[in-house]
Amino acid sequence: MTSSPPAAAAPAFDSSLLTVAHDGPVAHIRLNRPAKRNAISDQLIGHLQAAFATLPTAIRAVVLSGEGNHFCAGLDLSEVSERDVGEGIVHSRMWHAAFEQIQFGRVPVIAVLHGAVVGGGLELASATHIRVAESNAFYALPEGQRGLFVGGGGSARIPRLIGVPRMTDMMMTGRVLDATEGQQLGISQYLVEPGAGLAKAFELARKVASNAPLSNFAVMHALPRISDMSQSDGLFVESLMAAIAQGDEAAKERVRAFLDGRAAKVSKG
Repeated sequence: MTSSPPAAAAPAFDSSLLTVAHDGPVAHIRLNRPAKRNAISDQLIGHLQAAFATLPTAIRAVVLSGEGNHFCAGLDLSEVSERDVGEGIVHSRMWHAAFEQIQFGRVPVIAVLHGAVVGGGLELASATHIRVAESNAFYALPEGQRGLFVGGGGSARIPRLIGVPRMTDMMMTGRVLDATEGQQLGISQYLVEPGAGLAKAFELARKVASNAPLSNFAVMHALPRISDMSQSDGLFVESLMAAIAQGDEAAKERVRAFLDGRAAKVSKG
């Protein structure tokens, strides 16, 4: 009789950079460099990728937030000046890999945006699936004023939220958007008072975590890809994804519950 292999140990994170906590099916991942406005260093981006790649199987949703007064002020500029062109490309691809793990990982991610959501911080936010902004949040892309260009996937993700002309304006002129403008343009889906973001995010995360996992996975992975396809290709992929989702036993049970009157109907409020 053979014994089962031991479970893999959870990765250890430097708590001065990132903290990870579990609350039932919801994980809370928090950037923890408040003295640096949660600027992202090379070590922190590595921790972020590892945290999302090694989520326990019991986790069904993630809340992502920043410690202190700001969500994330972007790239830690103290690490920029020594890189040559080749190193810069490798560095950008490292960010791409980390944020790909967030956007196209296993579970949905709800971000809490407050204070500075700037540069790479806005790139990070744009890789999440649902964004809750507190009314003190502000958004900027100062790369143009610093002789830089976005390197964390912002050119691919942010225009899908606010459009190319608005992103161009922000990068060229240094325009800063407040939380209300960000909500109107589509950066956030929810706008709450200062200090209320975490509670709202956990409320949403628990609701999302209660969905059928395959349905959440389909929304995360199929929807953004379908939007990049021609209409005919997208409709065909939609048919495939719809058939896969409805064939899942969890979906069948939910439909039976609705037909038997055991599930609530859609209502307003």
